[in-house]
Amino acid sequence: MVKTHQFSDIIIPDNEIEISAIRSQGSGGQNVNKVSSAIHLRFDIKASTLPEFFKQRLLALSDKRISKEGVIIIKAQQYRTQEKNRSDAVQRLADIITSVTLVPKVRRATRPGKGARKRRLDDKAKRSKTKALRGKIVD
Repeated sequence: MVKTHQFSDIIIPDNEIEISAIRSQGSGGQNVNKVSSAIHLRFDIKASTLPEFFKQRLLALSDKRISKEGVIIIKAQQYRTQEKNRSDAVQRLADIITSVTLVPKVRRATRPGKGARKRRLDDKAKRSKTKALRGKIVD
């Protein structure tokens, strides 16, 4: 049985996600040089079982985590434990993939109605009269 990850309606087999443990960067005391708690996740878009439409949209993203070869590379080192960093990396992969599944609504150009145009012109006339009254009084 192949383990899978499910993000909304998309299921990704575990063998398509390459996860490796690495040492975290930065300060962390004595523990940082001994424990590999950071996670390096790699997901090849072109070799995945994602629908072609999603692959094209993923490759079109201008995200620095997507390499020129079409591989999503995520480095998770926010937490002290490997399990939390692993789930964080998988969640970030899910966020990237679900971002392309949502197709933005096409905007249709509309024009203001007659009532809106009339109200706008009435407001402009009212404002004009108000400002005209602020001028100097000539005797």
